[in-house]
Amino acid sequence: MHHRTVGELMTRPVVQAPRALPFKELVRLLTEYDVTAVPVVDGSGRPIGVVSEADLLRKSSGQTDPSGRLPLPRLEAWERAKAEGARAEELMSAPAVCARPEWTVVEAARVMSARSIKRLPVVDETDQLLGIISRGDLLRVFLRHDDAIRDEIQGDLLRRTLRLAPSAVTVEVREGEVTLEGSVQARSLVPVIVRLCRGVDGVVSVTEHIAYGTDDTEGSATAA
Repeated sequence: MHHRTVGELMTRPVVQAPRALPFKELVRLLTEYDVTAVPVVDGSGRPIGVVSEADLLRKSSGQTDPSGRLPLPRLEAWERAKAEGARAEELMSAPAVCARPEWTVVEAARVMSARSIKRLPVVDETDQLLGIISRGDLLRVFLRHDDAIRDEIQGDLLRRTLRLAPSAVTVEVREGEVTLEGSVQARSLVPVIVRLCRGVDGVVSVTEHIAYGTDDTEGSATAA
C-alpha cells in the first residue's frame, strides 16, 4: 500500500516572513497571498516560529475599547508581550513545530492534534523550509476516488498482501465508506482485514460481513 506523504500534500513554495518584518507588513502579506499564517524564518531560512491571524488579532484585543463598554481583558504575560509586539519575531508562536516530508498523513495529523495547531512547516534534514502543510491539505486524501480505494484494497491488500482469492472477499466503496462481504478460512483474519482497510488513504469507515470457516480464536480466549 502507498500512503501519501506530507511531501506530496504540502503547499510550496511557502509564503514566509523574516523575523524583523513589521506588523503592518505581516498583515499585508497575509492579505496579499490570502493565507491565515506564515512561517517566520531566520537569516538561514530555518523556521523559528509561525505567525497567524490569531497572533496578530491580539494587537486589537489588547487595546482599549473606544466605546468604554468593554474592560481590558486579563492577559497572561506572554499574551501581553504579543499584543505589544511590533515585529514578526515578537508576534509569532514559537518554537516552530515542524514536519518532515516523509511523514504520513497519520503522523502529521497526530502532531497537529496533540499540539492543537492548524499547520506545520515542513523542513528537510538541515531544517531548511521546504513547504507547509495544513489541516485542509491532510483532508485532501478523503477526496480520493472510490475506484482507486477499491482497487488498492482488492489488489494490494487482499490479493498481494493477504494472498486471498479474488472471489473470497468483495469490496464496495461509496463516498469512502467500505463494505466487505465474503468468507475467509480463519476468524482471526477478519479483524486484520478490517484494520488494514482502515489504513488505506481515503477510507472513511469499514463495515464487514465476512464469514469464516474456523474459529481459531477460541483457544487463545480460553487460555486467557
